Amino acid sequence: MRPLINKLTPSRGFSHAFYFIFNAVLPLLIFLLVRTGFVQLALSLILLSKWRMFAVRPRFWVANVRANAIDIIIGVSVLAFMVASGSEVLQFVWAIAWAGWLIFIKPKADTLWVSMQALMGFVSGLMALFLTWDHSPLFVLVSATGLLCFFAAHHFFYSFDEPYMRLLSYFWGYFGAALVWILGHWLLFYGPVAQPTLLLVSLGIGLGTLYYLDHFDRLSLNIRRQVVFIMVAVLLVVLTFSDWGDKIV
Repeated sequence: MRPLINKLTPSRGFSHAFYFIFNAVLPLLIFLLVRTGFVQLALSLILLSKWRMFAVRPRFWVANVRANAIDIIIGVSVLAFMVASGSEVLQFVWAIAWAGWLIFIKPKADTLWVSMQALMGFVSGLMALFLTWDHSPLFVLVSATGLLCFFAAHHFFYSFDEPYMRLLSYFWGYFGAALVWILGHWLLFYGPVAQPTLLLVSLGIGLGTLYYLDHFDRLSLNIRRQVVFIMVAVLLVVLTFSDWGDKIV
Protein backbone atom coordinates (compact mmCIF):
# COMPACT_ATOMS: atom_id res chain seq x y z
CA MET A 1 0.00 0.00 0.00
CA ARG A 2 1.35 3.40 -0.95
CA PRO A 3 1.52 5.91 1.91
CA LEU A 4 -1.01 8.70 2.12
CA ILE A 5 1.73 11.28 2.53
CA ASN A 6 4.88 10.83 0.54
CA LYS A 7 6.28 14.35 0.41
CA LEU A 8 5.20 17.95 0.40
CA THR A 9 4.49 18.45 -3.29
CA PRO A 10 4.44 22.05 -4.48
CA SER A 11 1.30 23.25 -6.22
CA ARG A 12 0.30 26.50 -7.82
CA GLY A 13 -0.81 29.73 -6.23
CA PHE A 14 -0.71 30.42 -2.51
CA SER A 15 0.20 26.86 -1.50
CA HIS A 16 3.22 26.90 -3.81
CA ALA A 17 4.40 30.22 -2.34
CA PHE A 18 3.95 28.88 1.20
CA TYR A 19 5.83 25.69 0.29
CA PHE A 20 8.74 27.70 -1.11
CA ILE A 21 8.89 30.11 1.86
CA PHE A 22 8.68 27.31 4.44
CA ASN A 23 11.46 25.28 2.86
CA ALA A 24 13.64 28.38 2.47
CA VAL A 25 13.11 29.60 6.04
CA LEU A 26 13.52 26.24 7.79
CA PRO A 27 17.25 25.84 6.98
CA LEU A 28 17.84 29.44 8.00
CA LEU A 29 16.16 28.83 11.37
CA ILE A 30 18.25 25.71 11.92
CA PHE A 31 21.37 27.69 11.05
CA LEU A 32 20.50 30.39 13.60
CA LEU A 33 19.70 27.82 16.30
CA VAL A 34 23.02 26.05 15.74
CA ARG A 35 24.92 29.35 15.89
CA THR A 36 23.22 30.22 19.18
CA GLY A 37 23.85 26.78 20.69
CA PHE A 38 20.28 25.43 20.67
CA VAL A 39 21.11 22.20 18.88
CA GLN A 40 18.44 20.10 20.60
CA LEU A 41 15.81 22.70 19.71
CA ALA A 42 17.02 22.60 16.10
CA LEU A 43 16.64 18.81 16.06
CA SER A 44 13.15 19.11 17.51
CA LEU A 45 12.22 21.64 14.84
CA ILE A 46 13.40 19.31 12.07
CA LEU A 47 11.28 16.48 13.45
CA LEU A 48 8.27 18.71 14.05
CA SER A 49 8.42 19.88 10.42
CA LYS A 50 7.28 16.35 9.50
CA TRP A 51 4.12 16.52 11.62
CA ARG A 52 1.94 15.72 8.60
CA MET A 53 3.16 12.12 8.73
CA PHE A 54 0.97 11.60 11.78
CA ALA A 55 -2.02 13.70 10.66
CA VAL A 56 -3.71 10.51 9.46
CA ARG A 57 -4.98 7.31 10.99
CA PRO A 58 -2.35 5.45 13.04
CA ARG A 59 -2.36 2.48 10.64
CA PHE A 60 -0.69 4.73 8.03
CA TRP A 61 2.04 6.04 10.33
CA VAL A 62 4.61 3.33 9.59
CA ALA A 63 4.16 3.72 5.82
CA ASN A 64 4.49 7.49 6.09
CA VAL A 65 7.66 7.22 8.18
CA ARG A 66 9.20 4.94 5.53
CA ALA A 67 8.20 7.34 2.76
CA ASN A 68 9.67 10.38 4.55
CA ALA A 69 12.70 8.66 6.08
CA ILE A 70 15.22 9.93 3.50
CA ASP A 71 14.05 13.52 3.95
CA ILE A 72 14.40 13.21 7.73
CA ILE A 73 17.84 11.60 7.36
CA ILE A 74 19.00 14.47 5.14
CA GLY A 75 17.78 17.07 7.62
CA VAL A 76 19.34 15.42 10.67
CA SER A 77 22.59 14.81 8.75
CA VAL A 78 22.83 18.47 7.76
CA LEU A 79 22.34 19.41 11.41
CA ALA A 80 25.17 17.03 12.37
CA PHE A 81 27.44 18.52 9.70
CA MET A 82 26.64 22.04 10.93
CA VAL A 83 27.49 21.14 14.51
CA ALA A 84 30.71 19.38 13.49
CA SER A 85 31.92 22.33 11.41
CA GLY A 86 32.86 25.28 13.57
CA SER A 87 33.03 27.70 10.65
CA GLU A 88 30.06 30.02 10.31
CA VAL A 89 30.55 30.20 6.55
CA LEU A 90 30.57 26.41 6.20
CA GLN A 91 27.47 26.10 8.37
CA PHE A 92 25.68 28.59 6.15
CA VAL A 93 26.76 26.63 3.06
CA TRP A 94 25.19 23.52 4.59
CA ALA A 95 21.99 25.47 5.19
CA ILE A 96 21.91 26.60 1.55
CA ALA A 97 22.55 23.05 0.36
CA TRP A 98 19.69 21.77 2.51
CA ALA A 99 17.39 24.46 1.13
CA GLY A 100 18.33 23.30 -2.37
CA TRP A 101 17.39 19.76 -1.38
CA LEU A 102 14.03 20.83 0.04
CA ILE A 103 13.04 23.12 -2.82
CA PHE A 104 14.50 21.52 -5.93
CA ILE A 105 15.53 17.90 -5.31
CA LYS A 106 13.00 16.45 -2.89
CA PRO A 107 9.89 17.26 -5.01
CA LYS A 108 11.21 15.38 -8.07
CA ALA A 109 9.50 12.04 -8.60
CA ASP A 110 11.02 10.49 -11.73
CA THR A 111 13.04 7.31 -11.37
CA LEU A 112 16.47 8.85 -11.83
CA TRP A 113 15.93 11.60 -9.28
CA VAL A 114 14.34 9.25 -6.72
CA SER A 115 17.40 7.02 -7.09
CA MET A 116 19.63 10.06 -6.53
CA GLN A 117 17.58 11.01 -3.46
CA ALA A 118 18.16 7.54 -2.00
CA LEU A 119 21.89 7.85 -2.68
CA MET A 120 22.12 11.31 -1.10
CA GLY A 121 20.29 10.17 2.02
CA PHE A 122 22.37 7.00 2.21
CA VAL A 123 25.72 8.78 1.92
CA SER A 124 24.90 11.72 4.18
CA GLY A 125 23.25 9.49 6.79
CA LEU A 126 26.23 7.14 7.07
CA MET A 127 28.73 9.99 7.17
CA ALA A 128 26.76 11.82 9.87
CA LEU A 129 26.30 8.62 11.87
CA PHE A 130 30.01 7.80 12.14
CA LEU A 131 30.95 11.46 12.46
CA THR A 132 28.82 12.06 15.54
CA TRP A 133 28.37 8.58 17.09
CA ASP A 134 31.77 7.00 16.40
CA HIS A 135 32.30 6.37 20.13
CA SER A 136 28.82 4.91 20.69
CA PRO A 137 28.34 1.26 21.69
CA LEU A 138 28.64 -1.13 18.78
CA PHE A 139 24.99 -2.19 18.90
CA VAL A 140 23.95 1.45 18.35
CA LEU A 141 26.09 1.75 15.21
CA VAL A 142 24.88 -1.62 13.95
CA SER A 143 21.20 -0.82 14.52
CA ALA A 144 21.43 2.69 13.05
CA THR A 145 23.32 1.45 9.98
CA GLY A 146 20.77 -1.29 9.41
CA LEU A 147 17.94 1.24 9.49
CA LEU A 148 19.77 3.64 7.16
CA CYS A 149 20.44 0.87 4.64
CA PHE A 150 16.83 -0.32 4.83
CA PHE A 151 15.31 3.12 4.31
CA ALA A 152 17.70 3.98 1.47
CA ALA A 153 17.00 0.71 -0.34
CA HIS A 154 13.25 1.05 0.19
CA HIS A 155 13.31 4.58 -1.24
CA PHE A 156 15.37 3.39 -4.21
CA PHE A 157 13.20 0.37 -5.11
CA TYR A 158 9.94 2.26 -4.56
CA SER A 159 10.24 4.17 -7.84
CA PHE A 160 10.72 0.93 -9.79
CA ASP A 161 7.59 -0.75 -8.35
CA GLU A 162 9.85 -3.66 -7.43
CA PRO A 163 7.67 -6.62 -6.32
CA TYR A 164 10.34 -7.79 -3.86
CA MET A 165 11.03 -4.28 -2.59
CA ARG A 166 10.62 -5.06 1.10
CA LEU A 167 12.61 -8.28 0.94
CA LEU A 168 15.52 -6.61 -0.88
CA SER A 169 15.41 -3.67 1.52
CA TYR A 170 15.57 -5.99 4.54
CA PHE A 171 18.45 -7.87 2.94
CA TRP A 172 20.44 -4.67 2.33
CA GLY A 173 19.70 -3.48 5.85
CA TYR A 174 20.90 -6.80 7.28
CA PHE A 175 24.03 -6.71 5.13
CA GLY A 176 24.90 -3.16 6.25
CA ALA A 177 24.33 -4.03 9.90
CA ALA A 178 26.45 -7.21 9.61
CA LEU A 179 29.28 -5.33 7.93
CA VAL A 180 29.36 -2.68 10.66
CA TRP A 181 29.19 -5.40 13.33
CA ILE A 182 32.39 -6.86 11.87
CA LEU A 183 34.26 -3.65 11.01
CA GLY A 184 33.05 -1.80 14.10
CA HIS A 185 35.67 -3.63 16.13
CA TRP A 186 38.34 -1.91 13.99
CA LEU A 187 36.66 1.39 13.17
CA LEU A 188 39.02 3.09 10.72
CA PHE A 189 38.70 6.55 9.22
CA TYR A 190 40.02 8.00 5.98
CA GLY A 191 39.79 11.69 6.83
CA PRO A 192 36.15 12.31 7.77
CA VAL A 193 34.91 9.10 6.07
CA ALA A 194 34.62 5.88 8.08
CA GLN A 195 35.62 2.61 6.46
CA PRO A 196 32.09 1.09 6.67
CA THR A 197 30.72 4.19 4.92
CA LEU A 198 33.23 3.89 2.09
CA LEU A 199 32.57 0.18 1.58
CA LEU A 200 28.76 0.40 1.81
CA VAL A 201 28.56 3.42 -0.49
CA SER A 202 30.84 1.77 -3.06
CA LEU A 203 28.78 -1.42 -3.03
CA GLY A 204 25.51 0.50 -2.99
CA ILE A 205 26.41 2.66 -5.98
CA GLY A 206 27.65 -0.36 -7.93
CA LEU A 207 24.63 -2.56 -7.22
CA GLY A 208 22.21 0.33 -7.71
CA THR A 209 23.78 1.15 -11.07
CA LEU A 210 23.50 -2.47 -12.21
CA TYR A 211 19.84 -2.61 -11.15
CA TYR A 212 18.99 0.74 -12.76
CA LEU A 213 20.61 -0.12 -16.10
CA ASP A 214 19.09 -3.60 -16.13
CA HIS A 215 15.63 -2.17 -15.43
CA PHE A 216 15.85 0.02 -18.54
CA ASP A 217 17.55 -2.70 -20.65
CA ARG A 218 20.81 -0.76 -20.88
CA LEU A 219 23.01 -3.25 -19.08
CA SER A 220 25.41 -4.81 -21.55
CA LEU A 221 27.92 -7.49 -20.63
CA ASN A 222 30.79 -5.02 -20.99
CA ILE A 223 29.17 -2.49 -18.63
CA ARG A 224 28.38 -5.21 -16.10
CA ARG A 225 32.00 -6.33 -16.09
CA GLN A 226 33.25 -2.76 -15.68
CA VAL A 227 30.95 -2.02 -12.73
CA VAL A 228 31.78 -5.29 -10.99
CA PHE A 229 35.49 -4.73 -11.58
CA ILE A 230 35.34 -1.25 -10.06
CA MET A 231 33.45 -2.53 -6.99
CA VAL A 232 35.90 -5.38 -6.43
CA ALA A 233 38.89 -3.07 -6.98
CA VAL A 234 37.62 -0.56 -4.41
CA LEU A 235 37.00 -3.31 -1.86
CA LEU A 236 40.44 -4.84 -2.37
CA VAL A 237 42.24 -1.50 -2.17
CA VAL A 238 40.39 -0.44 1.00
CA LEU A 239 40.81 -3.76 2.79
CA THR A 240 44.39 -4.39 1.67
CA PHE A 241 45.88 -1.01 2.48
CA SER A 242 44.05 -0.43 5.76
CA ASP A 243 46.09 -0.16 8.93
CA TRP A 244 44.46 -2.80 11.14
CA GLY A 245 46.85 -2.44 14.04
CA ASP A 246 45.98 -0.61 17.27
CA LYS A 247 42.51 0.32 16.02
CA ILE A 248 40.35 -1.85 18.26
CA VAL A 249 37.61 0.21 19.94
